[in-house]
Amino acid sequence: MAFEKICTLDDVWEGDMDAFETSAGIDVLVVGVEGGDIKAFQAMCPHQEIELVEGEFDGKVLTCKAHLWQFDCNTGKGINPNDCEISEYPVKIEGEDVYVDVEGVEPFKSHS
Repeated sequence: MAFEKICTLDDVWEGDMDAFETSAGIDVLVVGVEGGDIKAFQAMCPHQEIELVEGEFDGKVLTCKAHLWQFDCNTGKGINPNDCEISEYPVKIEGEDVYVDVEGVEPFKSHS
């Protein structure tokens, strides 16, 4: 595993999200899930590759702005529709720094 610092805890508070780019040019969506967890997911909606950071996040559910696809940010699983998901990247926190590992994780793509 090759963890890379992508942001700090100050960049993504609970109930907040932002997109960051790794040194390899991979876009990662980092979310502050309700309850304090930090999660990292593929940055593009699997439906039509719309940037998820442009959607809405209520601390639990992420909604894509284009077609209102929804994802549970505790698991990455689709809520609407429920037969899709977004890839989750491993995260580790060291002090105030957030590290992700994108190695070997492929973004999901879904039906149109």
